[in-house]
Amino acid sequence: MKILHLDSNHPLLINQLNDLGFSNDEDYTSLKEEIEHKIHVYDGFIIRSRFSIDKAFLDKATNLKFIGRVGAGLENIDCEYAESKGIKLIAAPEGNRNAVGEHSLGMLLSLFNKLNKADKEVRNGKWLREENRGIELDGRTVGLIGYGNMGKSFAKKLRGFDVKVLCYDIKPNVGDENCKQVSLKELQEKADVLSLHTPQTELTKNMINTDLINGFKKSFWLINTARGKSVVTKDLVEALKSGKILGAGLDVLEYEKSSFENLFSDDKMPEAFKYLINAENVLLSPHVAGWTIESKERLAQTIVNKIKAHFC
Repeated sequence: MKILHLDSNHPLLINQLNDLGFSNDEDYTSLKEEIEHKIHVYDGFIIRSRFSIDKAFLDKATNLKFIGRVGAGLENIDCEYAESKGIKLIAAPEGNRNAVGEHSLGMLLSLFNKLNKADKEVRNGKWLREENRGIELDGRTVGLIGYGNMGKSFAKKLRGFDVKVLCYDIKPNVGDENCKQVSLKELQEKADVLSLHTPQTELTKNMINTDLINGFKKSFWLINTARGKSVVTKDLVEALKSGKILGAGLDVLEYEKSSFENLFSDDKMPEAFKYLINAENVLLSPHVAGWTIESKERLAQTIVNKIKAHFC
């Protein structure tokens, strides 16, 4: 079988597939249209997020047996159409779930202890102790929306704290010893912290909006290490201003795209984003929750293992 690699990954991916007898080609620079001209000769290809895999692309991949996505989500692939053509979809949420769980916890503790604000102040000669008095996680209720690989990892990290962990998920019976599954209404009644662990689907786009936010009984903290388009940024900002949301840790943003940097250079920065980058109770990172040294290797190994299980 011939495999085309469209994004660079950990070298073990190609090395181990070579050892299994697969033929591996790499093309990390050609345009999508150029890839379409040659994709018909390949049995599989492996991608991260370089471009979307739509019907037109899949129709040209006449010999395709599988698509490997070195990551957790498959939203850049027309999954329904691919499966209708008998193409196996292989993702690797197991590979970076630990990293996401740790990043979520790190963001939450940093917000509670004002570490980002305090660090900047000390570097600028300010020694403000009372202004940087933190709060403790123990005794609080953490609510998770989405309880798959990522949500389970975060809940496991929280076991060392004296907290209640609740989850809401569209799938039944996903709760376990680390987390009690509840209705969305009960989660909104009890949560002090809301953490998102959902894929990008039509159900999750714009999910965190004014109506949902105002449905929470208490003011709460928001952590999003899932997908940026799940949160309506202008609604988040209004909730931050009103105090309904006490602070936010955002690894992903509604504005994510290849030209993200242009937001800072062409006078097109949305007002809501201007607020976020200046807010002391907002912590931002560039979609790196699952992006650790260890997860890079685990993601690649997971893809190899799944290809081996299905095609060897």
